Amino acid sequence: MMRRFLFYMELSVFTVCIISFAPISSFAQSPTEEVKTTIDAIIAELKKKPASAQEKEERRAVIRALVADRFDYEEMSRRSLARHWKEMTSEERTAFVSVFTDLLEVAYIKRIESYTDEEIFYNKEKIRGKGTRAVVRTTVMTKKVDIPIEYKVVRRNNKWLVYDVVVEGVSFVSTYRSQYDSIIRKESFEALLKHMEKKVEEHKAEQPTKG
Repeated sequence: MMRRFLFYMELSVFTVCIISFAPISSFAQSPTEEVKTTIDAIIAELKKKPASAQEKEERRAVIRALVADRFDYEEMSRRSLARHWKEMTSEERTAFVSVFTDLLEVAYIKRIESYTDEEIFYNKEKIRGKGTRAVVRTTVMTKKVDIPIEYKVVRRNNKWLVYDVVVEGVSFVSTYRSQYDSIIRKESFEALLKHMEKKVEEHKAEQPTKG
């Protein structure tokens, strides 16, 4: 269950981040329109088959840049650490956001490169917070099961930025919050960073170099 959750969470995270591939409209798009544009663009990108390891790395670099522009990593970090965030120095916060960003990037890139033409359907969105927050509801249709996925987004600087993903009712942020809180309580914040850095290196080592 947890492995499947992490796979589809990473699929969701990746697909929702790539809106920058689409032409910028002079009219504001709804959260669902932005998410759909993003997903359509990333599917088109995934269908391109890199001819070499260099081309594959170039595609990954493009993806990382686009994600950095679309995800609110600091907000996700703050929510994932909860009360611990308030206790940290600015240097500790910066260090955590940096490692957290690296971890998400390498994790979803490893997973998303195994995309196999899953279909995505869009359900009704829900606007919250006086129009500044929203939940976009989708369903990923796989060969074996349908996976409900919700994207929680916030409107900032005329962009809908992702700050959480909910897969089959399980929140991405809540899952990491529980894990990180446990490590900090039992060990320390420094130990948490080391655990995360180790995960980053493990994911990098597992990434295939050929398309």
